[in-house]
Amino acid sequence: MNNDVEEKTVVNSQDSKNMALLLWIGTLFFGFIPGLIMFLIKNDDAYIYDQSKEALNWSITVLIGYVVGFVLSFIVIGVIVFPIVGICHLIFCIMGTVATSKGNQYRVPFAIRLIK
Repeated sequence: MNNDVEEKTVVNSQDSKNMALLLWIGTLFFGFIPGLIMFLIKNDDAYIYDQSKEALNWSITVLIGYVVGFVLSFIVIGVIVFPIVGICHLIFCIMGTVATSKGNQYRVPFAIRLIK
């Protein structure tokens, strides 16, 4: 008997995949707004609801990173923080877009989970 953890595959509709894909693309360009809209409106679809919570949590984390970078910019360290946060935002939104286009659940590794 194999005791390995098996990945649970959930079949999502193409509409759910497309909405989640647009959610992550929107998060890349518009920040927390697409995640908040999907979180409030699309709570009938579990996959979109889950991905909207993840995108919203990631957007809040990025916003906190930019605020910390702004505060630290007075002692010049923030000049380094801004590009790092921006590059992480770009990479993780692209990874979210790719994962949701395949219908997979995506979790950003560094996101602060404020919304559960």
